[in-house]
Amino acid sequence: MKYLKNMKTGSMLGLGFSILIAIALSIALYGRAQLVQASDDVAYLADKRITSLLRLVEIKGSVEFIFRGVRSMALMEDAGEKKLAKAALDAQRQKISQLMEKFREGLSTPQGVALYDNMKNARIAYLPLLDQFMEAATRHDLQAVSAMLGESGEFRKRQDAFFNSINDILAHQQVRATETAQASEDKSLAAGRLMLSLALAALAIGALVGWAITRRITGLLGGEPAYAAQITQEVARGNLAVAVALRPGDTTSLLAALNSMRASLADIVSQVRHSSESIATGASQIASGNADLSVRTEEQAANLEETAASMEQMTATIQQNVDTVRSASGLARSASATAVHGGEVVHGVVSTMEDITHSSRKIEEIIGVIDAIAFQTNILALNAAVEAARAGEQGKGFAVVASEVRSLAQRCANAAKEIKGLISESVGKVAAGSRQVAEAGSTMNDIVTQTHRVAELISDIGAATQEQSQGVTQVSDAVQQLDQVTQQNASLVEESAAAADSLNKQAAQLVQLVSVFRLDEREARAQAVSAPVAAAGLARAQTARPSPALAPAVPRPAKPLRAAAAAASSAPVALPARTTAPRRATAAELAEEWEQF
Repeated sequence: MKYLKNMKTGSMLGLGFSILIAIALSIALYGRAQLVQASDDVAYLADKRITSLLRLVEIKGSVEFIFRGVRSMALMEDAGEKKLAKAALDAQRQKISQLMEKFREGLSTPQGVALYDNMKNARIAYLPLLDQFMEAATRHDLQAVSAMLGESGEFRKRQDAFFNSINDILAHQQVRATETAQASEDKSLAAGRLMLSLALAALAIGALVGWAITRRITGLLGGEPAYAAQITQEVARGNLAVAVALRPGDTTSLLAALNSMRASLADIVSQVRHSSESIATGASQIASGNADLSVRTEEQAANLEETAASMEQMTATIQQNVDTVRSASGLARSASATAVHGGEVVHGVVSTMEDITHSSRKIEEIIGVIDAIAFQTNILALNAAVEAARAGEQGKGFAVVASEVRSLAQRCANAAKEIKGLISESVGKVAAGSRQVAEAGSTMNDIVTQTHRVAELISDIGAATQEQSQGVTQVSDAVQQLDQVTQQNASLVEESAAAADSLNKQAAQLVQLVSVFRLDEREARAQAVSAPVAAAGLARAQTARPSPALAPAVPRPAKPLRAAAAAASSAPVALPARTTAPRRATAAELAEEWEQF
């Protein structure tokens, strides 16, 4: 009984039901075993005894059929009918042989084997005379048939001996079948008596186990379950002043636990009533501070929006400057390429002018040769005229020719001089042009150099402008991020204000909810004494804390609402130590409300 007293209710119920189930299972297994045994006996009776009896009956019927058939065949006169009758009798004889072989397979006792051997020997002695009888009947020898059927005939004696052996073994099989059926019936009756005894034992054990479990459960409840249910319903309706009737010294029963729970709930409700007003006051102050902070945050957000717009305009202007510098850099590169091409052309012109100068010098030399030839021709013409004058009349014609030749030579010399003068003037102008072209080439080289320098400067300006654009873009991104953070802070402040307002409403709702509970007047007065102390501590904490409207704004990362709710839930509350679990549940509900906001 001491072991049952220390056992848990579930273990006790499990043990009791296990015992009952074990007994029922034992009865069921034993009954099944007896049923299986009875089924085996019935199957043995059906398969062995009844089958053997049926085979013996069928053998006896076939023997009688053969005897009647032989007598009928002896009376037949038609040969065809006799032939059909003989075939039918032979089939019956073969059937008897098969049935006897199958019957022999089912024998297991020495007496049955001895009876079977007797029947087999009688049949062996009977068959030769049966063949003689069938031959006489086939010949239609009625005299021989009558002699064999006589009382003193050997055929009749052996036939009777065969019939008697069949009847003996049939009677033996009937006795064995009756014995088997009686044994099965005796086993069934014994099994029924044993199962009845086991059922009565199971009933007694079940009653004992039920009594022990009922007594144990009643002790654990501390009273009737209906009374415990009534106390629970009163507490559920909010009546915490209900008195619980306990047995003397009862501290561990369910009713004692219900009484402790009622007292704890009364303490908690009283604490909640006095603390909800302080919570409502703190929530109102938090809502006011959040409203001021929301206004300042919205102003800061507006300023940041204007700054972000200005940074976007500056970014667009710098981007336009970057595009202009890129265009100027492209034009500078194009001008540099054009200047390089012009320098190459000037170098080509200088080379061409030098070739012209060289050709003019050659022409001048050729003109000098022509002038020398004209001078020599003039001298030769002068000599020819002198000679013609010496010749007189014979040389007049030659003198005329010499005069024309001399005139032509002078004209050639004059033309050569003019050409030489023009060539010399052209050579001088070509030389001057060459010098000017050389100076132009030098100037073009200087222009190309300066153009390259300008292009490099424009590229440097473009790179610096690009870096400035990147820096301004980063500043603009930072301003935009700051604007987003400010917007988020504004949203969080609004959410905090809404959460404070909701907290205030929930505090009022909590006061309304706990007003449903009815408390004992003595417990209420005891809790009222400790409530002002907790309220004074909360007031001192609120006085020491700076007002949100007057405190300086300290930049700090925005906390998630879940963290704020967790911080709020971790604040100390003036409650007894036994109310720790309910306070954690309230903090979890507040955290869920904050998360929804």
